Amino acid sequence: MSRVLALWCPDWPAVAAAAAAALPPTYPVAVTSGNRVIACSAPARADGVRRGLRRRESQARCPRLHVVTADPGRDARLFEPVASAVDAVAPGVEVLRSGLVVLSARGVARYFGSEEAAAERLVDQVSTVGVECQVGIADQLSTAVIAARRAALVPSGEGANFLAPLPMRELADEPSLAAPHRGELVDLLHRLGLRTIGAFATLSAGDVASRFGTDAVLAHRVARGEPERPPSARSLPPDLEVEEHCDPVIDRVDAAAFAGRALAEKLHHTLSDSAVACTRLSISAITGNGEQLSRIWRCAEPLTPEATADRVRWQLDGWLTGRSEKRPTAGIAVLRLEPVEVVAACALQLGLWGGVGDQDERARRALVRVQGLLGGEAVQVGVLSGGRGPAERITLLPLGDELIPRNDPSEPWPGTLPEPAPAAVPTANPEVWMADERGTAVTVTERGVFSASPARLRWGRQEWTVCGWAGPWPVDEWWWDPAATRTAARAQVLLEESRALLVICTEGRWSVEGIYE
Repeated sequence: MSRVLALWCPDWPAVAAAAAAALPPTYPVAVTSGNRVIACSAPARADGVRRGLRRRESQARCPRLHVVTADPGRDARLFEPVASAVDAVAPGVEVLRSGLVVLSARGVARYFGSEEAAAERLVDQVSTVGVECQVGIADQLSTAVIAARRAALVPSGEGANFLAPLPMRELADEPSLAAPHRGELVDLLHRLGLRTIGAFATLSAGDVASRFGTDAVLAHRVARGEPERPPSARSLPPDLEVEEHCDPVIDRVDAAAFAGRALAEKLHHTLSDSAVACTRLSISAITGNGEQLSRIWRCAEPLTPEATADRVRWQLDGWLTGRSEKRPTAGIAVLRLEPVEVVAACALQLGLWGGVGDQDERARRALVRVQGLLGGEAVQVGVLSGGRGPAERITLLPLGDELIPRNDPSEPWPGTLPEPAPAAVPTANPEVWMADERGTAVTVTERGVFSASPARLRWGRQEWTVCGWAGPWPVDEWWWDPAATRTAARAQVLLEESRALLVICTEGRWSVEGIYE
């Protein structure tokens, strides 16, 4: 029986965030998504911070808490030295996600003499890059991952007995192995009185399949210690591998990311033609000096073109920036993507007109071509951000980058612009002139009201009659910082011909911030 070794770095998102901010290991750190804590360090937990807490409550429990927004790209880049350290003594590492890798235990156990010796050697190897980890070994992949969280080596054939007393939430804690809605299944089983994995395992497979569905069947197999994924579940069709010869060689991260996106598109066209989808992907590169770099990524769900491009970009970023232990001495000359394991294409959600997100893919390919002509920063996409004004609520990021807003939109923003939001936001706020019926310029007084009722508005050579308005709403930001303080006032004005503008008055001058349609 082939045994599986899992190596887990606890709280990796928080560890990576602390490393990126150059904070010591003793400093409390929390990572948030959707204004809730998704990961925190041990010092933060000691002060009462827990996963699922709202950001404000976690900061109330730990006032010196360092809070950052989730960033999968950052986690992947900083995890590359750890994966390289493991790969140096145990080739064939598969990355489930940043902070968690698995490999066959058979080879390392033979090489180091026993599974215990192999686990100790891997822990020591990872410690050389300044990271703590735990190792678990079991017959099945999911059992090994759960065992790694307890630093346990499960004897052969004892997987079901090891899992039996554990709470049901253990089946949903690892997102790389569980379906997206596994947590809802666990909550339902808990309400039905099944509190432990062993209690769930006592149910018959037929009852589970007829009552709870496909994902419950997979979880039930894990609970009973049964094989989850046969080694040869599906033979690979021929000629799925794609590669790109880079001339000149690639030595910049932005150029590598662009090449990776194009190669990911090519790979998924090949997969689509063979009616399969990829669940394990090998990313390989050959440098100009003949060095070979390789890493295998495993995913719980079939990879989409965007997910493939992200993993290629993360991996190349880790290699080219020297975060890997084996820093290449030359640029990348050959980039290769090779599916290691595939499933039927029906595992992916098909678009209405065929293909995987066919309409979006065509638009994306067109944007990629424009990006290739004008440069990586030329094509940008907007993501909803936190802020008060319309321009502040949009973060523009280059196509292909992680869509991480500059500010968290879920945080409270007192004084934010009332609904509805403008349909268009000018890149440079054009100046306008607003006057009352006698032609006197209208401004905003120190009391935050109009100096007179607006009657006319002139924008360039055009002039309109003001039919109505709302506001003004004073803006007083960064009042504690003389260098950054800002005092202004916003107003919505309705013009003739059903035109409406969002205008802002700064130092007595009006400019357009948004256009309503």
